Amino acid sequence: MSEMFEIAYATVTNRLCIFTGTGFSKAVSENDAPSWQELLEDLCDLLPDGDEIKDSLFPKKKPALLSLEEAAQVISIKLAANDINIHEVIAAIIDKVSLKGNYKEIESFFSSRAFRVVTTNYDNLAERLAGNEECQSIAPGFPIPRASARVKVYHVHGSTRSPENMVVTSEDYFNFINSDSYFSRKLSTVLHENTVVILGYSLGDTNLKAIISDYKGFSKSHVIGSNIFFVSRSKVNQNIKDYYAHSYGIRVLDEVDTHDFFTELNEKIPKAENIAEKSLKSLRKVVYDGMHFKDTYIKLDDSFYRIVSALSAEGLSLNDKRVVAMMGDVIDAKKKLTLAHNAWPQYEQLAGWLAYLGSIFEVKGTSIENIYLAAVLRSMKTMRKESYTGYSWHAYKIWKKRWPSIVASNRLLIKKHIEAETAWPDALAVVNSLGS
Repeated sequence: MSEMFEIAYATVTNRLCIFTGTGFSKAVSENDAPSWQELLEDLCDLLPDGDEIKDSLFPKKKPALLSLEEAAQVISIKLAANDINIHEVIAAIIDKVSLKGNYKEIESFFSSRAFRVVTTNYDNLAERLAGNEECQSIAPGFPIPRASARVKVYHVHGSTRSPENMVVTSEDYFNFINSDSYFSRKLSTVLHENTVVILGYSLGDTNLKAIISDYKGFSKSHVIGSNIFFVSRSKVNQNIKDYYAHSYGIRVLDEVDTHDFFTELNEKIPKAENIAEKSLKSLRKVVYDGMHFKDTYIKLDDSFYRIVSALSAEGLSLNDKRVVAMMGDVIDAKKKLTLAHNAWPQYEQLAGWLAYLGSIFEVKGTSIENIYLAAVLRSMKTMRKESYTGYSWHAYKIWKKRWPSIVASNRLLIKKHIEAETAWPDALAVVNSLGS
């Protein structure tokens, strides 16, 4: 709930960027859009010795010797020797792909919301979903439009409208990565200023990693919550999640396909719309004017997620002294609410808040480390695996379920603190459940 609400909040505050790869085009074309390797294999069929080249570049029973962009370079050289331009042929193939299948929820979002799309796809399917009259398509080889638009689509690897500017071969990729172009600067701005949702990529995609590699340093130095989400159709191993969180600041939402993602996002947006303006006003009064959130607000299950989303929308850092004071007050107020008679929902909510906070930024060394660990200790010492008077069974379930989503460095920090401060077996069972 918390991650999807965060994305919905970013949408209604005009801070959302959707980063699309081939998998997105497949999702809205009933798989007609070719993968990069499928496209290159089709190009081999245009060559007299195409089968031999295909077998050498894409062997069936052993790893390929060349990356896909290097394979594209080989194929480009062979095609050129036969008076065939690889860029023009690819553009012709891609232009035949059209919207198809069940994309109702995706089109509903694209046709009604304001956001940005950054894509390495050459096709114009995103423009068709948004409605060409309300969408700007921005690609190398064309003037940069100055007017505003509800949706802006940035084709960082070029588009079929200008085949000669498409990034296809290893030579093209080298020039793209090493150029200080409008698009490379735009990518940096988008990553730093927006909540980014990555759809239709493999986590192993080298181009994706090259594009986002500078974000992690910015995130750590500014102590902001990670604002990049990777949506995966399949389940992602915990070690892989930890690696991408640590190396790139990416939060993985696995076992979610593209259609289901937009279905849930569309469901969350109305609530985000209702509270976005009010939550920003409230946050400003607390941070800038020294006021405090009322207990009636702190009692709400989603108030913490509203606060965190509003911080990001306001451009405030978790290392800002005013923000630290505010977060400390909020956590302390929530702890006090657990002392009231029959306050079991508050125990459950406190556990959820603390687990969520641990999933969005690295706590160690920040100014809220002690506040956070004290609250975690309180939460874990008052939870129990079985239903038992005086302890929260639901808080235990939340810690157990959300423990893997907490970034690895925070899991280690919490584990050491719990082992040093309590012998409570259920707390120790949670912090040792993944070995870190």
